Formats: sequence, C-alpha cells, structure tokens
Amino acid sequence: MSNQTARGTRSPSEATTRTARTVTPLEAVRPLIRVRQMRDFTTRRVTKAELEAITEVARWTGSSRNEQPCRFIALRDVETIWHIAELGLPQTRGLRTATAAVAIVVPDEPERETSRSFDDGRAAERMLIAANLVGLAGGISRLRPDVREPIGRLLGLPAKRSVRTIVAFGHPTAEALLPKSKPGTARLPREDVIFEEHWPSR
Repeated sequence: MSNQTARGTRSPSEATTRTARTVTPLEAVRPLIRVRQMRDFTTRRVTKAELEAITEVARWTGSSRNEQPCRFIALRDVETIWHIAELGLPQTRGLRTATAAVAIVVPDEPERETSRSFDDGRAAERMLIAANLVGLAGGISRLRPDVREPIGRLLGLPAKRSVRTIVAFGHPTAEALLPKSKPGTARLPREDVIFEEHWPSR
C-alpha cells in the first residue's frame, strides 16, 4: 500500500467510481445529444489520423446479418472532394468546403435497397458522431440516382457498386457553430414525442 493510500487518499479506481456515480444517465449521453450536422468548414485540414479514427468506427458499425456490405473510400484530396460536390449539388454543398470526406460504397442490389440503405445510414450517423468526438464536424449527403454513375467513375468503382451516401468532414466555421434555432425550439417537447407504454389517449 502506498503512503498516499495509507494516509487516506483515495486510489484512482475509487475516485473514478465515485465520479461515475455522480453522473446521471442523461448527463452521460449529453455529448451524443449535442451532435448535429454542419456543412460549412474552415480551410484547416483534417489529419490522416483523425480520418483513420472515423473510418475505424465505420468499419466496426453493425450491419444486417453482419454481412458487412459497405466499403469506405476515405478522401483527403480537396480537388476530388470539390468535384464530387459539384456533381451532386445541391445535396452535396457541404463538400465544397470540406477537407475530408468518406464515400460509403454499397452493392447495387435493387432487391436489398431497404436493407442496404439501413446499413449505410448506420455507418454515416456513427461517423458523424465520431467526428464530433475527435473535435471535428460533419454533414451527411444522400446522392441522387442520376449522379451516382459519374461519381462512381470519378472514384473508380467496379461494376455493380455505387455511392449513395457521402459524409463531409472538417473544422466548422464560427457561423456554422451558431445555434440554428431559438433556445427551447430545436426539438418538439418531450411529451409530444416520447410516450410511455402506449399511444396517448389525449
């Protein structure tokens, strides 16, 4: 036993346990609640290490039956990102100032459209959260069917694979960080959205 512990100083594990007990469940998930989409970024570059961390989260995202159909193209070449932005406008406007992006590539399987959309949606949202955790911001863009082929050619995709979703990343501008809604108006009141046990009779 160390002298500090002997004199009554709490050990690190005891201090951690004590701190954890004072955090409410709502406080624990507060960082997740604060995640929101941003589409205006500064010229400060996203680092390779930051993008690798984000794509590692994508790789570990669950999928239907654990089929893992998604492949991810990590982009840091701003010229390529800008070209994708121009091809996919207006949905891809956030890519115009992004310094990194991840294109989610899925198989072209019309019979699995719903399942594949679910899979790439999960990955996109988790990457958005990951970006916030490493001090970045991101914005999710859904590509229209008519722009998927030219974007696929730009990215050198093989036959029968396409990008439906692409996520832009960067350091948000001061304007992007400003609240988009007045305090208390960003979401509907809890009682109008969350119901206990059954649909309300009111």
